[in-house]
Amino acid sequence: MDIHTGKITYQCKQCDKTFSQKGNLKTHKHIHTGERPHKCTECEKTFSRIGNLLLHMNIHTGERPYQCNQCDKAFSQKGNLKTHMHIHTGERPHQCTECEKTFPHVSYLLVHMNVHTGKRPYQCNQCDKDFSQKGSLTTHMKIHTIHTGKKPNQCNQCGKYFSQKGNLTKHMKIHTICTGEGKKPHQCTECEKTFLYISEYIKHMTGHTGERPYQCNQCDKTFAHNGNLLKHMRIHTGEKLYQCCHCDKAFHKNCNLKVHIMQHTGEKPYRCSECDKAFTTNNHLINHMYVHTGERPFKCSLCDKTFSDNSCLLRHIKTHNQGKTYQCSHCDKAYTTSIILKRHQRMTHAGVTFL
Repeated sequence: MDIHTGKITYQCKQCDKTFSQKGNLKTHKHIHTGERPHKCTECEKTFSRIGNLLLHMNIHTGERPYQCNQCDKAFSQKGNLKTHMHIHTGERPHQCTECEKTFPHVSYLLVHMNVHTGKRPYQCNQCDKDFSQKGSLTTHMKIHTIHTGKKPNQCNQCGKYFSQKGNLTKHMKIHTICTGEGKKPHQCTECEKTFLYISEYIKHMTGHTGERPYQCNQCDKTFAHNGNLLKHMRIHTGEKLYQCCHCDKAFHKNCNLKVHIMQHTGEKPYRCSECDKAFTTNNHLINHMYVHTGERPFKCSLCDKTFSDNSCLLRHIKTHNQGKTYQCSHCDKAYTTSIILKRHQRMTHAGVTFL
């Protein structure tokens, strides 16, 4: 009993916290015992509180009751909405004590701190590689899934597979949930595409509006989707999750790995209809077609000469860059040292693979 108020209180014997209700004390004790009695029937995750389980279930039901009043994005949990609002307010309340960088959410700060501590707590159980971020480990694990052909969470309707059981459960609704006419309920007013979830529809609409709310805090590039920002961040962290199975080269993006593998296999899927030359990428084919059309779209910014091929332009640029021997293979910039060139390529041509 509280001696000041006269109310009955229930005290935890482990940490001396007090509660006004016996049920709250019982729930609190799970912290000390590690007991998680509330189990999700969809993915078998467990929780110490029934409220946390109910919030978690929104992931499987697709329900997103917390909607942003600035951009109409919706979230399954109130905390996620609160974090999202920092994008609109510009608020970054969590500051790193080592380098003074600021972050909109404490979880981003904790991940960032691994850069200073060197901590890489997420270890692959297949090849012993370790990572500073859980998302990086999840992406890396797909390499082993692809190579082994293992498909642990496969849809029995269309054959798609997923790294997590919860994502498979959500996907299955595509086959089971529909309107009375068998259509997806959310239709784009611009291109008439339809979507099962409102979140997918909102994500799609950024392609029409040009909205790019996700900004890199390293180089100020912006992205329409958070997933694209996370992929871009690998350029700054140096993480290369996609490793070639034929040699030791690794890449930031899976698409760059696929192009590289063609060098080993000799595959050239893009063929010119005029002369039967073949190329590993569509961009190389497009550049080649200028030879046949007579177009010369590559213009020197120093003397206005034009060229049908970018490589010819780059060779020409060298005549202007006397004394600057380190030439960028992707634009007309040249530098006096290889270090400055590499920094330029990393910051200006993010995502491009340089051999």
